[in-house]
Amino acid sequence: MRRPNVLLVTLDQWRGDCLSSAGHPSVSTPNLDRLAAEGVRFTSHFAQAAPCGPSRASLLTGTYQHVHRSVLNGTPLDARFTNVALAMRDAGYDPVLFGHTDTTVDPRTVPADDPRLGDYEGPLPGFRVGLDLPEHREPWYRWLEARGHDVSDRDRFLRPRDDMAVPEGRGASWPPPPFAADETETAFLVGEVIDELARLDDVGDPWFVHASIYRPHPPFTVPAPFHDLVDPATVPDPLVDEGYDGADPHPFVAAARGFGAYRPPADDLDLRQVRATYYGMMAEVDDQVGRLLAALDDLGATDETVVVVTSDHGEMLGDHDLMSKLGFHDQSFHIPLIVRAPAATVTAGSTASAAEGRVVEGFTENIDVMPTVLDLAGVEVPRQCQGRSLRPFLDGSVADGGAPDDWRTAVHWEFDFRAWVGAEGLVDVPAHRCNLAVHRDHRGKYVHFAGLSPIYFDLDDDPGEQRPLADHPAMGRYASALLDWRMATDEQELSDHLALPGGMIVLGS
Repeated sequence: MRRPNVLLVTLDQWRGDCLSSAGHPSVSTPNLDRLAAEGVRFTSHFAQAAPCGPSRASLLTGTYQHVHRSVLNGTPLDARFTNVALAMRDAGYDPVLFGHTDTTVDPRTVPADDPRLGDYEGPLPGFRVGLDLPEHREPWYRWLEARGHDVSDRDRFLRPRDDMAVPEGRGASWPPPPFAADETETAFLVGEVIDELARLDDVGDPWFVHASIYRPHPPFTVPAPFHDLVDPATVPDPLVDEGYDGADPHPFVAAARGFGAYRPPADDLDLRQVRATYYGMMAEVDDQVGRLLAALDDLGATDETVVVVTSDHGEMLGDHDLMSKLGFHDQSFHIPLIVRAPAATVTAGSTASAAEGRVVEGFTENIDVMPTVLDLAGVEVPRQCQGRSLRPFLDGSVADGGAPDDWRTAVHWEFDFRAWVGAEGLVDVPAHRCNLAVHRDHRGKYVHFAGLSPIYFDLDDDPGEQRPLADHPAMGRYASALLDWRMATDEQELSDHLALPGGMIVLGS
């Protein structure tokens, strides 16, 4: 049987609750909803780290942060790890990247003066780069210039226009930027991907394309008509914490709230507008996702292509008095996952999908994406991978609401905040102890800090995580479960190997 094409799409900084198919009252995502209706939507899917670089290291290597140890944007990814691109290349695919992976090269593999050592936005090894679109956005600006824009003042493309009056009831981020909806970064990238898909279709071999879309990552601005799509008066109210056992905020939380990058707009209308603008940005991205899906249809490639859509992390969006992505709240780590796989790929000889429109509530993690892609492409999953293939949810081998034997009953993520060390007003903890780990199941969330006191949330009583607890009867059990997870997920690449007189064996194989 012909191996499938694979289209892996990441949407940067997309919260897991922000799909209209998930019931969000302000978000419009008809194209992602269509994909979910034709595939499987995983409602309890979580990233393993933040920000972008560490999270993508987990996504693309299938390993937890405490194994790959790329803990910050700019922390090198150890060259000893394989990844989804290298594994697919070894299997005969030509993996091609459009966008970014934020991978810093291992400094031990290049000369000391290699320019890649001064840039955290390098491509993941194994990918042929179809479009390098880092934060400086130079290819997009050149494209805009070719379309007649004056790009001498490039910052103006990243902020709302300052020559428009803001109507009553709208906030500071309402004005659109000075370009049209078909000229966004996303539109540019998707156009490049579509051109590549047409070229690959002419070649005729199975392909693997990673479309890494930068939005709805800030800055918070979006062109018309999306800038006015959502009335800020109608957006959900930000979640407000109700105290830390009646005491001052936890030192980590107090530090985060004192850091400018994590501070919400002070004006209530401006904050509500930022939320409305974010939802408008999502609608713009969804529109371009629809364009990409239509291109697959036009090429006749839909029934031969596995499509995976997820994100690297979420966005606090003013909830818990925080912005950006950090820490331990679900808003930063709960992300979407939609997988649409051809029936013949997941079930031999089938012509009808066994899982069309399925909604899976069981816990899944971004470390599951690499083994899923490899499994569906018929490629051996490396021992390195700590996630599991999601094929059983796609091929109908587990009933609705069920899960394979020994499936996880909790999710885990980690956050390293050593970059804060020495900054004014931030935590006084040695750099190597500036990290936290989370054990979350459906009933509770335990947050363990290496150098600070733990936090617990009783999710039965407090689903919004608004009443953090310093003491709770379940904390000992959750701490033990977190330790079990941590000990069970140390690197196992060679641990099961054993040298014997007859030669090397692998225990348990």
